[in-house]
Amino acid sequence: MWPSEPRDSQLPLDQAAGLRRNMAASAGQGAPPKVIAVASGKGGVGKTTVSVNLATAIAQTGRKTLLLDGDLGLANVDVLLGLTPAWNLSHVLEGRCSLEDTILEGPAGLMVVPAASGKKNMAELGAAENAGIIRAFSELKRDIEVLIVDTAAGIADSVTTLSAAAQEVVVVVTNDPASITDAYALIKVLSRDHGVQRVQILANQVANLGEAREIYAGLERVSGRFLDVTLGFVGAVPYDDWLKTAVRRQKPVVELYPGSPSALAFQAIARRVEAWVPPAAARGHLEFFVERLLQQQPQVMAA
Repeated sequence: MWPSEPRDSQLPLDQAAGLRRNMAASAGQGAPPKVIAVASGKGGVGKTTVSVNLATAIAQTGRKTLLLDGDLGLANVDVLLGLTPAWNLSHVLEGRCSLEDTILEGPAGLMVVPAASGKKNMAELGAAENAGIIRAFSELKRDIEVLIVDTAAGIADSVTTLSAAAQEVVVVVTNDPASITDAYALIKVLSRDHGVQRVQILANQVANLGEAREIYAGLERVSGRFLDVTLGFVGAVPYDDWLKTAVRRQKPVVELYPGSPSALAFQAIARRVEAWVPPAAARGHLEFFVERLLQQQPQVMAA
């Protein structure tokens, strides 16, 4: 049966999320936002499709979810969602609008911050520009429970900075030697250069869970031998023609074909993400994310 999960994860997605929220409320605990970066060592592995569908699946549970297109120069989150933005992050940096002005509404109430496409300068931001993005997020007043950051592919500074600022990093990998090799290279950079201690692996476009587990086991074996990082297995998404059709129709598969194998897989992954506990240091809104960005870019403090 695909996807396979522990029995306590078999509750309907909205019911499981509701139970956890009720338990947190009864304990008198405020729930700080979860900040999750979705990254990949190489392009073409379906990273943005994963980001879009994971964010939508979480939003379908009633969580206030924001999807940030962190591929600042080659943005395509808006394309996959069939949205036409009037403003994007490049306009924010130019002072033409606020971050609030860029936010689009996607399926299930998903909030989307689009980035620019085809602007080389956006892919090579300096300290001042990064400071502008940080300030924009610090001024955002919306109530956010989950922030999904779809980073660019590879190991560029923007990728590692956004990933290191998140509480969790999900690395998308396929059963392709180049994808696996580049995924390890990204994990190595995040661990050795940015102090990331935990990375979640998501196997995409696989035939079955056995294939996914083999990909994860190989990465875990090499990382355990050479790196000081813990890998987790967040799940797998099968190769699915329904997903390809949804991409062509510019809709999330979890919205268009919720009973398809890939949609069920994304819903299962969303349940696992729901169980992740944010660190106690996060105090609300996007403070944790902003603070971590500042830690990753100390030079912007004086900008």
